Amino acid sequence: MEKIPSFTVNHLTLLRGIYVSRIDETPAGDVLTTFDIRMTEPNRQEPLSGAELHTIEHLAATFLRNHPLWKDKVVYWGPMGCCTGNYLILKGGYDSAEILPLMIETFSFIADYEGDIPGATPRDCGNYSYMDLDGAKAQARRYLDEVLLKMTDVESPESRSHLVYPE
Repeated sequence: MEKIPSFTVNHLTLLRGIYVSRIDETPAGDVLTTFDIRMTEPNRQEPLSGAELHTIEHLAATFLRNHPLWKDKVVYWGPMGCCTGNYLILKGGYDSAEILPLMIETFSFIADYEGDIPGATPRDCGNYSYMDLDGAKAQARRYLDEVLLKMTDVESPESRSHLVYPE
């Protein structure tokens, strides 16, 4: 079997960041951009716990699907199986730098979130008690402070290493 493109990315050198994983055209002619929202360095840093990722999923999906500018473009937000980040699928063709402000807003929302986790009830979620709000907030703050907010010049070599997959 042929290796899928996401398994050809060198995970030994991949940094935390925002990457275009793929751009697809649907049979109807719509363009979809899949982003790799990488929160930990694969195989070098501890992955997120499942409960942290589940909480981030609920908060980010709710935030993005209510965002005044982006809600109609959001197709999907969900965790990676390896627990090192999330996938975001948007309608349209975008690059990583274009969604950096959106990711800063999203992770700021999660880091500062107070209250009940949206959809975390037996009626709304298949594993509603598998949540860790404090852990999700801490992971979001870490990603925000250590990665997203440091990308002030998206054209700099330092920022590009967090926005474009390594060779």
